[in-house]
Amino acid sequence: MTFKRYRMLAATLLALIISLPAYAISLDDAKARGLVGERSTGYLGIVAPTAGADVKQLVQQINAKRRALYQKKAGKAGVALDVMELRTGQRLQQMTPSGQYIQDANGRWVRK
Repeated sequence: MTFKRYRMLAATLLALIISLPAYAISLDDAKARGLVGERSTGYLGIVAPTAGADVKQLVQQINAKRRALYQKKAGKAGVALDVMELRTGQRLQQMTPSGQYIQDANGRWVRK
């Protein structure tokens, strides 16, 4: 391979790597890093105001899935959606491991 072709191949690979989407963070990693926490409402919240777009997108996706699940469970149980959200939120906060964030009754993020 000639030097010119090698440079072109290297430039193409570099451009491909740069154009790839950013690594998507996992929920466990986001919680462990203190970026995301559990709200009493049964939904995730962003703890760190500097959280990136990948964290915000993750929270939106998970919250949408949770809402659909809560609606389904509320319908089966014959209770209002907000009741299901609060019950689940309490359980999720209780199950949150020490060192991760939960939102208190005043809306403040506290490390459990």
